[in-house]
Amino acid sequence: MSNDGVNQSRRKFLLGATGVVGGAGIVGAAVPFVASWQPSAKAKAAGAPVKVNIAQLEAGGRLVVEWRGKPVYIVRRTQESLAAIDGIDANSLKDANSASAKQPGYVSGSARSQEGKEEVLVLVGLCTHLGCAPMYRPDVGAADLGGDSWLGGFFCPCHGSTFDMSGRVFAGVPAPTNLEIPPHTYESDDVLIIGIDSEVA
Repeated sequence: MSNDGVNQSRRKFLLGATGVVGGAGIVGAAVPFVASWQPSAKAKAAGAPVKVNIAQLEAGGRLVVEWRGKPVYIVRRTQESLAAIDGIDANSLKDANSASAKQPGYVSGSARSQEGKEEVLVLVGLCTHLGCAPMYRPDVGAADLGGDSWLGGFFCPCHGSTFDMSGRVFAGVPAPTNLEIPPHTYESDDVLIIGIDSEVA
């Protein structure tokens, strides 16, 4: 075999090897580039549904979880507080029927909860005035919130807005609308999923 034949074979081998290595380099560079288009784990988690076990939540108690960077209050109301909600004079509330409230269509009534789950209140814990976190004040008759007229609810310490135990805003305070109710569904009696509508679950 002549030197030309050996050089041709070697040249073909080197060209082929260079092509393979170059192709691998292109793929190696392309994978992280394409991956950078995908949302980060933090971004995915920020919009992901949140599953909460409410089995240990006692009557009158509250849990706070984070969903999409917002605090979500989960309150298990007592039968007394539910009865008190129905007894509130509609004229003392800005939106007694939640006509302008931000809430899913399957949430209804003065309890602002899903049918059959009236004792569980799920709402975004941000005042609709300027976004402060209202305090949970279930203490009926609290002197600093009106004494006998206070039947329990939420109080925003920033500018004094008050809400009943369904998150409905009282008249005469800065907050313009009722507290928001996020989309939610029940996986079981004890497991609540925030961020998924029950209508499409």
